[in-house]
Amino acid sequence: MRQIVLDTETTGLDAARGHRVIEIGCIELYERRRSGREFHCYLNPQREIDRGAVEVHGLTDEFLADKPLFAQVADKFLAFIDGAELVIHNAAFDVGFLDAELLRFGASAGRIGDRCAVLDTLKVARERYPGQRNSLDALCKRLGVDNSQRDLHGALLDANLLADVYLALTAGQDEMSFDAPMPARAVNQEQHASLRVAALRILHANTVEIEAHEARLEAIARAAKKPALWRALAP
Repeated sequence: MRQIVLDTETTGLDAARGHRVIEIGCIELYERRRSGREFHCYLNPQREIDRGAVEVHGLTDEFLADKPLFAQVADKFLAFIDGAELVIHNAAFDVGFLDAELLRFGASAGRIGDRCAVLDTLKVARERYPGQRNSLDALCKRLGVDNSQRDLHGALLDANLLADVYLALTAGQDEMSFDAPMPARAVNQEQHASLRVAALRILHANTVEIEAHEARLEAIARAAKKPALWRALAP
């Protein structure tokens, strides 16, 4: 399954009042793993940015003056997201702004919902943690995701954080796939019997790997609100 974790920054809070997208950040996941592909751009909104918005993301009119218009990156952006499931925190906000940009770009571009399914991690978090704060920062703290570098909001930074939050938030769901393709050239039994088995090397985890493993188990336990099964089975 192909998913795109997406975030935007904008000139203000209301697309209906003419506010525009000024940054798009996307991280691609394939079968719940980072593929290494991403899409990121800053955009010239052709309007002033609200002072309150600048205080949130730090992007200024001067910085964006020489950046491309949405119309200049639209085809590349749409090609990147087409057919994927978008993973967005508070999806109505980002999708509303992107739909407004697509409408300006041209009716033939359609809407985000015409091209992609959308998963709203805010809704997922509210179902799992009712009555609690479920902002991206709150979820990072709850799920053990390091957001210490998030002094200001940023589309690519926040998309990276959200990717980790989403994976931790949904840990244990659909992580095992029984539909994975078999190797193109399987070794038959006769060939297998003729293979010489070399002496196996035993590799022991180092301190860093052990600490990372323990941190992952703690995150799973916090998300599930019960001890990780791995620890329950450990001797």
